[in-house]
Amino acid sequence: MTRVADETWRARIRGCLLGGAIGDALGGPVEFENAHSIVAKHPDGLKTFASGSAGWPPGTITDDTQMTLFTVEGLIRASVRTDRGLGFTVAVVQHAYDRWLDTQTLPGPSGARDGWLQAEQWLYARRAPGNTCLSALTEARKGEAKIPQFGADAVNDSKGCGGVMRVAPFGLIRAPYPIEWVFDSAATAAGYTHGHPTGKLASGTLAALIRALCDGAALDDALSTATEFLTQHEGHEETSTALSFARHLAATAPANPVTVERLGGGWVAEEALAIAVYAALACPEPDQFLDALALAVTHSGDSDSTGAICGNILGALHGETALPPELVFTVEGRPVILQLADDLALEFAGGRRLHGDYGPHTAWTTRYPGW
Repeated sequence: MTRVADETWRARIRGCLLGGAIGDALGGPVEFENAHSIVAKHPDGLKTFASGSAGWPPGTITDDTQMTLFTVEGLIRASVRTDRGLGFTVAVVQHAYDRWLDTQTLPGPSGARDGWLQAEQWLYARRAPGNTCLSALTEARKGEAKIPQFGADAVNDSKGCGGVMRVAPFGLIRAPYPIEWVFDSAATAAGYTHGHPTGKLASGTLAALIRALCDGAALDDALSTATEFLTQHEGHEETSTALSFARHLAATAPANPVTVERLGGGWVAEEALAIAVYAALACPEPDQFLDALALAVTHSGDSDSTGAICGNILGALHGETALPPELVFTVEGRPVILQLADDLALEFAGGRRLHGDYGPHTAWTTRYPGW
Protein backbone atom coordinates (compact mmCIF):
# COMPACT_ATOMS: atom_id res chain seq x y z
CA MET A 1 0.00 0.00 0.00
CA THR A 2 1.33 3.42 -0.96
CA ARG A 3 1.65 6.19 1.57
CA VAL A 4 -1.25 8.10 -0.02
CA ALA A 5 -3.45 5.01 0.07
CA ASP A 6 -2.51 4.38 3.69
CA GLU A 7 -3.41 7.94 4.68
CA THR A 8 -6.73 7.68 2.81
CA TRP A 9 -7.54 4.45 4.65
CA ARG A 10 -6.77 6.07 8.00
CA ALA A 11 -9.01 9.02 7.13
CA ARG A 12 -11.80 6.60 6.28
CA ILE A 13 -11.41 4.85 9.65
CA ARG A 14 -11.65 8.12 11.52
CA GLY A 15 -14.54 9.26 9.34
CA CYS A 16 -16.45 6.01 9.83
CA LEU A 17 -16.16 5.88 13.61
CA LEU A 18 -16.62 9.58 14.25
CA GLY A 19 -19.35 9.87 11.61
CA GLY A 20 -21.22 7.03 13.29
CA ALA A 21 -20.99 8.74 16.66
CA ILE A 22 -22.30 12.00 15.21
CA GLY A 23 -25.25 10.27 13.56
CA ASP A 24 -25.94 8.42 16.79
CA ALA A 25 -25.88 11.61 18.89
CA LEU A 26 -28.02 13.45 16.34
CA GLY A 27 -30.73 10.77 16.36
CA GLY A 28 -30.66 9.83 20.03
CA PRO A 29 -32.88 12.66 21.34
CA VAL A 30 -35.64 11.93 18.80
CA GLU A 31 -35.55 8.12 18.91
CA PHE A 32 -39.06 7.78 20.30
CA GLU A 33 -40.64 10.71 18.44
CA ASN A 34 -42.74 10.36 15.31
CA ALA A 35 -41.66 11.88 12.04
CA HIS A 36 -44.34 14.61 12.07
CA SER A 37 -43.13 15.85 15.45
CA ILE A 38 -39.49 15.90 14.33
CA VAL A 39 -40.32 17.82 11.16
CA ALA A 40 -42.48 20.30 13.09
CA LYS A 41 -39.60 21.07 15.45
CA HIS A 42 -36.94 21.08 12.72
CA PRO A 43 -38.57 22.20 9.44
CA ASP A 44 -35.16 22.68 7.80
CA GLY A 45 -33.96 19.28 8.95
CA LEU A 46 -32.48 18.06 12.24
CA LYS A 47 -28.90 19.24 11.79
CA THR A 48 -27.86 20.31 15.28
CA PHE A 49 -27.45 18.34 18.48
CA ALA A 50 -30.37 18.63 20.87
CA SER A 51 -31.27 17.54 24.38
CA GLY A 52 -33.54 14.54 24.66
CA SER A 53 -36.33 13.66 27.06
CA ALA A 54 -33.84 11.70 29.17
CA GLY A 55 -31.99 14.92 29.96
CA TRP A 56 -28.83 13.98 28.09
CA PRO A 57 -26.72 16.99 27.04
CA PRO A 58 -26.56 17.79 23.32
CA GLY A 59 -24.03 15.60 21.54
CA THR A 60 -24.49 12.61 23.86
CA ILE A 61 -23.80 9.23 22.27
CA THR A 62 -25.91 6.15 22.97
CA ASP A 63 -25.27 2.42 23.40
CA ASP A 64 -24.75 2.20 19.62
CA THR A 65 -21.46 4.06 19.79
CA GLN A 66 -20.50 2.51 23.12
CA MET A 67 -20.74 -0.98 21.64
CA THR A 68 -19.01 0.10 18.43
CA LEU A 69 -16.04 1.29 20.47
CA PHE A 70 -15.83 -2.02 22.28
CA THR A 71 -16.00 -3.74 18.89
CA VAL A 72 -12.89 -1.80 17.84
CA GLU A 73 -11.10 -2.72 21.04
CA GLY A 74 -12.05 -6.38 20.61
CA LEU A 75 -10.71 -6.43 17.05
CA ILE A 76 -7.38 -4.98 18.13
CA ARG A 77 -7.07 -7.44 20.99
CA ALA A 78 -7.97 -10.34 18.69
CA SER A 79 -5.18 -9.29 16.35
CA VAL A 80 -2.71 -9.14 19.23
CA ARG A 81 -3.80 -12.63 20.24
CA THR A 82 -2.58 -14.04 16.93
CA ASP A 83 0.94 -13.82 18.42
CA ARG A 84 0.09 -17.10 20.15
CA GLY A 85 0.11 -18.88 16.81
CA LEU A 86 -3.66 -18.84 16.57
CA GLY A 87 -5.80 -17.47 13.84
CA PHE A 88 -7.95 -14.39 14.28
CA THR A 89 -10.51 -15.38 16.91
CA VAL A 90 -13.74 -13.39 16.56
CA ALA A 91 -14.88 -14.58 20.00
CA VAL A 92 -12.43 -12.07 21.49
CA VAL A 93 -14.91 -9.41 20.37
CA GLN A 94 -17.56 -11.05 22.54
CA HIS A 95 -15.25 -10.65 25.53
CA ALA A 96 -15.14 -6.95 24.63
CA TYR A 97 -18.94 -6.90 24.72
CA ASP A 98 -18.75 -8.52 28.14
CA ARG A 99 -16.65 -5.57 29.29
CA TRP A 100 -19.28 -3.25 27.81
CA LEU A 101 -21.84 -5.10 29.91
CA ASP A 102 -19.85 -4.04 32.99
CA THR A 103 -20.34 -0.41 31.97
CA GLN A 104 -24.10 -0.97 32.02
CA THR A 105 -24.24 -2.80 35.36
CA LEU A 106 -21.49 -1.24 37.49
CA PRO A 107 -21.03 2.37 38.65
CA GLY A 108 -17.42 2.43 37.50
CA PRO A 109 -14.37 0.30 36.71
CA SER A 110 -14.11 -2.65 39.12
CA GLY A 111 -10.36 -3.11 38.89
CA ALA A 112 -10.89 -6.72 37.83
CA ARG A 113 -10.61 -6.04 34.08
CA ASP A 114 -7.56 -5.33 31.93
CA GLY A 115 -7.03 -2.98 29.03
CA TRP A 116 -7.66 0.76 28.93
CA LEU A 117 -11.13 1.20 27.45
CA GLN A 118 -12.99 -0.35 30.38
CA ALA A 119 -11.28 2.19 32.66
CA GLU A 120 -12.96 5.14 30.90
CA GLN A 121 -15.44 6.36 33.53
CA TRP A 122 -17.60 8.29 31.05
CA LEU A 123 -18.60 5.01 29.40
CA TYR A 124 -20.30 3.83 32.60
CA ALA A 125 -23.62 5.36 31.66
CA ARG A 126 -26.75 3.60 30.52
CA ARG A 127 -27.86 5.12 27.26
CA ALA A 128 -31.01 3.11 26.56
CA PRO A 129 -29.14 -0.18 25.95
CA GLY A 130 -31.03 -2.80 23.99
CA ASN A 131 -32.69 -5.45 26.12
CA THR A 132 -31.62 -8.17 23.70
CA CYS A 133 -27.96 -7.23 24.01
CA LEU A 134 -28.18 -7.04 27.79
CA SER A 135 -29.98 -10.35 28.20
CA ALA A 136 -27.89 -12.32 25.68
CA LEU A 137 -24.59 -11.14 27.17
CA THR A 138 -25.82 -11.75 30.70
CA GLU A 139 -26.83 -15.31 29.80
CA ALA A 140 -23.51 -15.98 28.07
CA ARG A 141 -21.70 -14.82 31.20
CA LYS A 142 -23.49 -17.39 33.39
CA GLY A 143 -21.85 -20.39 31.79
CA GLU A 144 -24.67 -22.77 32.68
CA ALA A 145 -25.93 -25.75 30.75
CA LYS A 146 -28.01 -24.80 27.69
CA ILE A 147 -26.75 -21.22 27.98
CA PRO A 148 -24.55 -19.97 25.10
CA GLN A 149 -20.86 -19.79 25.97
CA PHE A 150 -18.45 -17.19 24.65
CA GLY A 151 -18.12 -17.61 20.91
CA ALA A 152 -21.59 -19.14 20.46
CA ASP A 153 -24.75 -17.71 18.94
CA ALA A 154 -27.34 -16.22 21.24
CA VAL A 155 -30.28 -18.47 21.99
CA ASN A 156 -33.00 -16.17 20.72
CA ASP A 157 -34.74 -15.35 17.47
CA SER A 158 -34.12 -11.62 17.55
CA LYS A 159 -33.30 -9.63 14.45
CA GLY A 160 -33.24 -6.29 16.24
CA CYS A 161 -30.81 -3.67 15.02
CA GLY A 162 -28.49 -4.09 18.03
CA GLY A 163 -26.12 -6.22 15.97
CA VAL A 164 -25.88 -4.19 12.77
CA MET A 165 -25.46 -0.88 14.59
CA ARG A 166 -22.11 -1.95 16.11
CA VAL A 167 -20.25 -3.97 13.45
CA ALA A 168 -18.96 -1.30 11.05
CA PRO A 169 -15.40 -1.64 12.48
CA PHE A 170 -15.10 -5.09 10.88
CA GLY A 171 -15.21 -3.37 7.50
CA LEU A 172 -12.28 -1.15 8.43
CA ILE A 173 -9.90 -4.12 8.57
CA ARG A 174 -7.91 -4.49 5.38
CA ALA A 175 -5.81 -7.16 3.66
CA PRO A 176 -4.77 -9.88 4.27
CA TYR A 177 -8.30 -10.34 5.59
CA PRO A 178 -10.57 -10.72 2.51
CA ILE A 179 -14.01 -9.20 2.21
CA GLU A 180 -15.60 -12.64 2.59
CA TRP A 181 -13.97 -12.90 6.02
CA VAL A 182 -15.24 -9.42 6.90
CA PHE A 183 -18.82 -10.40 6.04
CA ASP A 184 -18.72 -13.69 7.92
CA SER A 185 -16.93 -12.29 10.98
CA ALA A 186 -19.33 -9.37 11.38
CA ALA A 187 -22.29 -11.75 11.05
CA THR A 188 -20.72 -13.98 13.70
CA ALA A 189 -20.23 -11.04 16.07
CA ALA A 190 -23.84 -9.92 15.62
CA GLY A 191 -24.94 -13.48 16.38
CA TYR A 192 -23.50 -13.25 19.87
CA THR A 193 -26.60 -11.26 20.81
CA HIS A 194 -29.05 -11.67 17.93
CA GLY A 195 -29.83 -15.20 16.82
CA HIS A 196 -32.09 -14.56 13.81
CA PRO A 197 -30.39 -15.01 10.41
CA THR A 198 -31.51 -11.56 9.27
CA GLY A 199 -29.86 -9.91 12.27
CA LYS A 200 -26.59 -11.58 11.35
CA LEU A 201 -26.75 -11.21 7.58
CA ALA A 202 -27.67 -7.50 7.68
CA SER A 203 -24.62 -7.02 9.91
CA GLY A 204 -22.35 -8.88 7.54
CA THR A 205 -23.69 -6.79 4.67
CA LEU A 206 -22.90 -3.52 6.41
CA ALA A 207 -19.35 -4.64 7.20
CA ALA A 208 -18.79 -5.76 3.59
CA LEU A 209 -20.16 -2.42 2.37
CA ILE A 210 -17.76 -0.52 4.62
CA ARG A 211 -14.85 -2.67 3.45
CA ALA A 212 -15.65 -2.09 -0.22
CA LEU A 213 -15.79 1.66 0.43
CA CYS A 214 -12.45 1.54 2.22
CA ASP A 215 -11.05 -0.28 -0.79
CA GLY A 216 -12.05 2.72 -2.91
CA ALA A 217 -15.34 1.63 -4.47
CA ALA A 218 -18.08 4.13 -5.24
CA LEU A 219 -21.14 3.86 -3.01
CA ASP A 220 -23.41 2.14 -5.52
CA ASP A 221 -20.67 -0.30 -6.55
CA ALA A 222 -19.82 -1.04 -2.92
CA LEU A 223 -23.46 -1.77 -2.22
CA SER A 224 -23.60 -4.15 -5.18
CA THR A 225 -20.52 -5.95 -3.89
CA ALA A 226 -21.99 -6.30 -0.41
CA THR A 227 -25.35 -7.58 -1.66
CA GLU A 228 -23.55 -10.09 -3.88
CA PHE A 229 -22.07 -11.67 -0.76
CA LEU A 230 -25.39 -11.37 1.04
CA THR A 231 -27.33 -13.35 -1.56
CA GLN A 232 -24.95 -16.28 -1.23
CA HIS A 233 -26.33 -16.99 2.24
CA GLU A 234 -29.47 -18.86 3.13
CA GLY A 235 -32.10 -16.59 4.68
CA HIS A 236 -30.91 -13.45 2.86
CA GLU A 237 -34.31 -12.53 1.44
CA GLU A 238 -35.47 -10.03 4.08
CA THR A 239 -32.27 -8.03 3.90
CA SER A 240 -31.97 -8.27 0.11
CA THR A 241 -35.55 -7.08 -0.35
CA ALA A 242 -35.10 -4.16 2.05
CA LEU A 243 -31.90 -3.01 0.35
CA SER A 244 -33.41 -3.37 -3.13
CA PHE A 245 -36.34 -1.21 -2.06
CA ALA A 246 -33.97 1.37 -0.56
CA ARG A 247 -32.05 1.61 -3.82
CA HIS A 248 -35.30 1.89 -5.78
CA LEU A 249 -36.58 4.71 -3.58
CA ALA A 250 -33.28 6.57 -3.76
CA ALA A 251 -33.54 6.52 -7.55
CA THR A 252 -37.25 7.31 -7.91
CA ALA A 253 -38.73 9.00 -4.83
CA PRO A 254 -38.25 12.42 -3.21
CA ALA A 255 -35.57 12.58 -0.53
CA ASN A 256 -37.81 13.35 2.42
CA PRO A 257 -39.13 11.79 5.66
CA VAL A 258 -42.25 10.46 3.92
CA THR A 259 -40.03 8.27 1.77
CA VAL A 260 -37.96 7.17 4.75
CA GLU A 261 -41.12 6.01 6.54
CA ARG A 262 -41.82 3.63 3.67
CA LEU A 263 -38.73 1.64 4.71
CA GLY A 264 -40.01 0.93 8.22
CA GLY A 265 -38.95 2.09 11.65
CA GLY A 266 -35.43 0.75 11.85
CA TRP A 267 -36.11 -1.31 14.95
CA VAL A 268 -35.08 -4.48 13.13
CA ALA A 269 -31.79 -5.05 11.36
CA GLU A 270 -32.81 -5.01 7.71
CA GLU A 271 -34.89 -1.84 8.15
CA ALA A 272 -32.15 0.02 10.00
CA LEU A 273 -29.64 -0.86 7.28
CA ALA A 274 -32.07 0.03 4.50
CA ILE A 275 -32.90 3.45 5.97
CA ALA A 276 -29.22 4.28 6.40
CA VAL A 277 -28.38 3.12 2.89
CA TYR A 278 -31.30 5.07 1.42
CA ALA A 279 -30.21 8.29 3.12
CA ALA A 280 -26.62 7.81 1.96
CA LEU A 281 -27.73 7.16 -1.63
CA ALA A 282 -30.13 10.12 -1.59
CA CYS A 283 -27.43 12.52 -0.34
CA PRO A 284 -24.16 10.95 -1.48
CA GLU A 285 -21.87 13.96 -1.90
CA PRO A 286 -19.34 15.09 0.71
CA ASP A 287 -21.09 18.43 1.19
CA GLN A 288 -24.39 16.58 1.76
CA PHE A 289 -23.12 14.64 4.78
CA LEU A 290 -25.32 16.51 7.23
CA ASP A 291 -28.31 16.37 4.88
CA ALA A 292 -27.95 12.59 4.78
CA LEU A 293 -27.77 12.30 8.55
CA ALA A 294 -30.80 14.55 8.99
CA LEU A 295 -32.72 12.37 6.55
CA ALA A 296 -31.59 9.16 8.26
CA VAL A 297 -32.81 10.22 11.71
CA THR A 298 -36.13 11.82 10.72
CA HIS A 299 -38.61 8.97 11.00
CA SER A 300 -40.85 7.31 13.58
CA GLY A 301 -38.38 4.73 14.77
CA ASP A 302 -34.86 3.92 15.94
CA SER A 303 -33.32 7.21 14.87
CA ASP A 304 -30.01 6.87 16.72
CA SER A 305 -29.21 3.53 15.08
CA THR A 306 -30.14 4.63 11.57
CA GLY A 307 -28.15 7.82 12.06
CA ALA A 308 -25.15 5.90 13.36
CA ILE A 309 -25.15 3.44 10.46
CA CYS A 310 -25.55 6.22 7.89
CA GLY A 311 -22.66 8.09 9.51
CA ASN A 312 -20.54 4.94 9.41
CA ILE A 313 -21.23 4.50 5.69
CA LEU A 314 -20.62 8.09 4.58
CA GLY A 315 -17.65 8.49 6.91
CA ALA A 316 -16.01 5.47 5.29
CA LEU A 317 -16.89 6.80 1.85
CA HIS A 318 -15.67 10.38 2.25
CA GLY A 319 -13.23 10.31 5.17
CA GLU A 320 -13.09 12.56 8.19
CA THR A 321 -12.76 15.87 6.32
CA ALA A 322 -16.38 15.60 5.14
CA LEU A 323 -17.72 15.53 8.69
CA PRO A 324 -19.61 18.66 9.82
CA PRO A 325 -17.18 20.53 12.10
CA GLU A 326 -19.95 22.11 14.16
CA LEU A 327 -20.91 18.61 15.32
CA VAL A 328 -17.44 17.05 15.39
CA PHE A 329 -16.13 19.35 18.07
CA THR A 330 -19.03 18.77 20.48
CA VAL A 331 -19.81 15.06 20.11
CA GLU A 332 -19.27 13.14 23.33
CA GLY A 333 -16.16 11.01 23.56
CA ARG A 334 -14.31 12.40 20.55
CA PRO A 335 -10.81 11.91 22.06
CA VAL A 336 -11.50 8.25 22.81
CA ILE A 337 -13.18 7.64 19.44
CA LEU A 338 -10.21 9.08 17.56
CA GLN A 339 -7.70 7.27 19.75
CA LEU A 340 -9.37 3.96 18.99
CA ALA A 341 -9.52 4.84 15.30
CA ASP A 342 -5.81 5.56 15.21
CA ASP A 343 -5.00 2.49 17.28
CA LEU A 344 -6.98 0.29 14.90
CA ALA A 345 -4.90 1.64 12.03
CA LEU A 346 -1.68 1.14 13.97
CA GLU A 347 -2.53 -2.48 14.77
CA PHE A 348 -3.56 -3.51 11.29
CA ALA A 349 -0.86 -1.54 9.47
CA GLY A 350 2.12 -1.78 11.82
CA GLY A 351 1.29 -4.24 14.54
CA ARG A 352 4.48 -6.21 14.08
CA ARG A 353 6.43 -3.17 15.18
CA LEU A 354 4.42 -3.15 18.40
CA HIS A 355 4.28 -6.85 19.27
CA GLY A 356 5.11 -10.27 17.89
CA ASP A 357 5.63 -13.94 18.73
CA TYR A 358 9.17 -13.25 19.91
CA GLY A 359 9.08 -9.49 20.31
CA PRO A 360 9.20 -6.60 20.24
CA HIS A 361 7.66 -6.36 23.67
CA THR A 362 6.09 -2.92 24.08
CA ALA A 363 3.41 -1.42 26.30
CA TRP A 364 0.94 -2.06 23.48
CA THR A 365 0.08 -5.47 24.90
CA THR A 366 -0.73 -3.90 28.26
CA ARG A 367 -3.00 -1.47 26.48
CA TYR A 368 -4.48 -4.29 24.39
CA PRO A 369 -4.01 -7.68 26.05
CA GLY A 370 -4.52 -10.54 23.62
CA TRP A 371 -7.90 -11.69 24.95
